[in-house]
Amino acid sequence: MDLFEKLLANRGPLGSHSHYAHGYFTFPKLEGEINPRMTFRGKEVLTWSLNNYLGLANHPEVRKVDAEAAAEWGMATPMGARIMSGNSTQHELLESELADFVQKEDALLLNFGYQGVVSIIDALVDRHDVIVYDAESHACIIDGVRLHQGKRFVYAHNNMDNLEKQLQRATRMVNETGGAILVITEGVFGMSGNLGNLPAIVALKEKYKFRLFIDDAHGFGTQGKTGAGTGEHFEVQDGIDVYFSTFAKSMASIGAFVAGPEQVIEYLRYNMRSQIFAKSLPMPLVIGALKRLELLRTQPQLKDKLWEITYALQNGLRSRGFNIGTTQSCVTPVVLKGQIPDATALTLDLRENFSIFCSIVVYPVVPKDVIMLRLIPTAAHTLADVEETISAFEKIAQKLEQGQYSKQTAIPAVS
Repeated sequence: MDLFEKLLANRGPLGSHSHYAHGYFTFPKLEGEINPRMTFRGKEVLTWSLNNYLGLANHPEVRKVDAEAAAEWGMATPMGARIMSGNSTQHELLESELADFVQKEDALLLNFGYQGVVSIIDALVDRHDVIVYDAESHACIIDGVRLHQGKRFVYAHNNMDNLEKQLQRATRMVNETGGAILVITEGVFGMSGNLGNLPAIVALKEKYKFRLFIDDAHGFGTQGKTGAGTGEHFEVQDGIDVYFSTFAKSMASIGAFVAGPEQVIEYLRYNMRSQIFAKSLPMPLVIGALKRLELLRTQPQLKDKLWEITYALQNGLRSRGFNIGTTQSCVTPVVLKGQIPDATALTLDLRENFSIFCSIVVYPVVPKDVIMLRLIPTAAHTLADVEETISAFEKIAQKLEQGQYSKQTAIPAVS
């Protein structure tokens, strides 16, 4: 068969719905300045789908620094990969300040979060090593683990008994191969909002020899007394050997970093292929990240406001009978019962008739009879936004229970 014919014959689980989903359920366009209220298909909507936790995307100081840095440096500087010609004092300063903020010896800037996690895993382990990872890990971790040429064991989400069983298996294996063990989990799980059980995992180091790698994309800036992340929240930051986060959430930008012992970061600096062979992070993004980090440090009221909105949203939903799972973070999943046709009709109703825009998650990410609406509160939202949203959710939940959505055809009109 011709390669292209094969691809077109099976477009994949998402691509098979692209004929009606594209531009509405998938690849939607939110237009205007990044704020709780944006424009979707010519209509203002209250949006809960932006990872702009601290409201920095449109913070006046951030916008000013971004504009000034772009004017001064352009997007090309520095030119080339950092290992060759793309290094700068500003890049090194940002690394130093990030390391200090998350209480690690050193840090390495990364161009992208997803690519960075895949490459970190690739650099840390070889075919003699064993990876043990949480079953609900983000796709970037899953893809990094898939590339691993050695053994990998998965443990049930946050199940410490099962983790210990996998560590026992891994220990027996590395005793034969002469390899080592890397445990990978998340600080905040971005779909459920659960926190990784970091205290229990760190405690297992007393019985088993392994290193711990944490993806804290949703925890950095939101968790802990200073915002240094989920390890700080649990007071086990020292037990995290390799700490990763992205700039795409609390920092509202592009890029990422990995932090840890100085010699380990130096090893990654010279062995992470995705960074060695990639152009350096553009200077405006570096200068902008320095300003964002400064605001994380000096304006704790941003995190306080985020949690005020989070508590109001989550407590309000719970008090009105909604199932928001076991979230312990700002991530707020609303779990409903229904099939994919119900989900599409419900989403259409929310956006067209209630002007509420949030992410929708259906099978195969969640079980077949589950609809998950995922809300991301931010410091830019208001308590009035919360009340408006909960009121709309009460109405759509009633329609879902009455079976109204299953009787509708949810194909949006062309705008």
